[in-house]
Amino acid sequence: MKTKLSFIIVLVSFFMYSQGPSTLVANNNFSIDNKSSKSSTIGTNGFEFQLSDAGVNSKYSEFGSGFFKDKLVLVSSKKIGGLAKIDLNTKEGFKELFCLNVSATGTLSSPQLFSKVLNTKDSEDQLTFSPDEKKVYYTRSNRENSLEYKLYKADLDIENQGEWVNNELLDINKENVSIETPFLNPAGDKLYFSANMPDSYGGFDLYVSTVNPDGTLGTPKNLGNTINTSEDEKYPSFSKDGKYLYFSSKGHENIGGYDLFVSKILSTSYKTPRNLGNTINTPYDEVAYFLATKNKGYVSSNKPQGKGGFDIYTAVFEPVDQTLKGKILDLETQIKLPNTVVILKDEEGNEVSRQLTKEDATYTFDVTPYESYTIATEKDGFKDASFDFIADKTYDTSYYKDLELLTTAPVIAEVEDELRIVIENIYFDTEKYSIKEESQISLNKIIKVLKEHPEMELAINAHTDNKGRDSYNLKLSDKRAESALKYLLSNGITKDRLQSKGFGETKPLIDCKDDCSEDALQANRRVEFVILD
Repeated sequence: MKTKLSFIIVLVSFFMYSQGPSTLVANNNFSIDNKSSKSSTIGTNGFEFQLSDAGVNSKYSEFGSGFFKDKLVLVSSKKIGGLAKIDLNTKEGFKELFCLNVSATGTLSSPQLFSKVLNTKDSEDQLTFSPDEKKVYYTRSNRENSLEYKLYKADLDIENQGEWVNNELLDINKENVSIETPFLNPAGDKLYFSANMPDSYGGFDLYVSTVNPDGTLGTPKNLGNTINTSEDEKYPSFSKDGKYLYFSSKGHENIGGYDLFVSKILSTSYKTPRNLGNTINTPYDEVAYFLATKNKGYVSSNKPQGKGGFDIYTAVFEPVDQTLKGKILDLETQIKLPNTVVILKDEEGNEVSRQLTKEDATYTFDVTPYESYTIATEKDGFKDASFDFIADKTYDTSYYKDLELLTTAPVIAEVEDELRIVIENIYFDTEKYSIKEESQISLNKIIKVLKEHPEMELAINAHTDNKGRDSYNLKLSDKRAESALKYLLSNGITKDRLQSKGFGETKPLIDCKDDCSEDALQANRRVEFVILD
């Protein structure tokens, strides 16, 4: 007797969960203890959601579907009228489309039927609109076979707003294949959906079709086994910038039932999906997650204590604040390196942000949990470098990473009929002649060349821009040349091998007169090291 009872329980559980949310009968008294322990294992996973009842739920199932003309569109199995039929697969009414006004404070009005054209005696499910809201893609099943949905397209009647015309069953539909939960990407050029096609990895996989200029769809392409599993995947949606794909899955690292996941969309693939964590997922089913704003969206769940089978919840995402900080240093001397370009790139090499280090040589970037980055550096006199970094924490935090750079070697070359030791520019504080610490690294290159060539003699020539009085600039440049000479003397180079001279503004590299850009002024402020015969 116990064996037979166990078999019945397993059979009922399989029936309840095998068909997915479109046909799931939610029993709020049903306990799923065997998976609840995974909630603590997965944890928040870098996400902090605040959930609240959306205020539109009934004793039947409600699923959010998106927005049209700033109205929230939902799918509900509310029974309309005394003669309403019951779907034997769900034990609820056949689904129809409703819409609600959304106030400035986010309050939702009472649901009204969305469209007398799109709503029929059959069962309507999820729909999605083109960015200009002139086309709609929607799914419908007939009452005789309510588990098999077909994908349709319709156009908005421009003359009679609110009416949908040119309703068309699309060519990608196949016999015995259910196409469900369509969602257009923000650009409107790709339609994502779930289907149980013959090439699926499990029952239902996620697919994508290119949207042709006339609204027809290209051949569906399976999103592959990074996204799809041997279990069911449904309800694709996108971040507002289109960089992240959200979806529901019974597979992957799962708390229980359908969980919500996110995957970064790469140029030729998808990043391994990440569970949205236990502040939104439960051992029950979480589906139909989509965003209204960057950090606020809606989700449907059949977790206990709801009003109906599936209820809609408002989900506000509290972003985790993480920063990457550090200093740029010379590898050999550990001297701080201001004026370094620091570039943060994503895992595909796309630039996220860039900064120029100031006197303290520090950089700071905002980063996202679980994202992989490359930090690239560019500085005159140093080799371009790149450093890998992964934001591997799930909570508010700052990562610290000092970056150490290698110098480039000095070059002996002929410049303007002079043989010179060519290095990066020597820096001085404004209107001062004391050498900045970072320029000691550059002067060390000169010392290295002189020690390698003990017979070499050198003229140190300093130049200024044309800002200020001529006499002042001449005196300032002379002192700067002398400062460089003194540094070389203090590091073992004898006086008889060196001479210094300031030229002020008399020999500009860029003769821009009174119309000099900042780059031109910087180029004219320089120290040259001329090899003497």
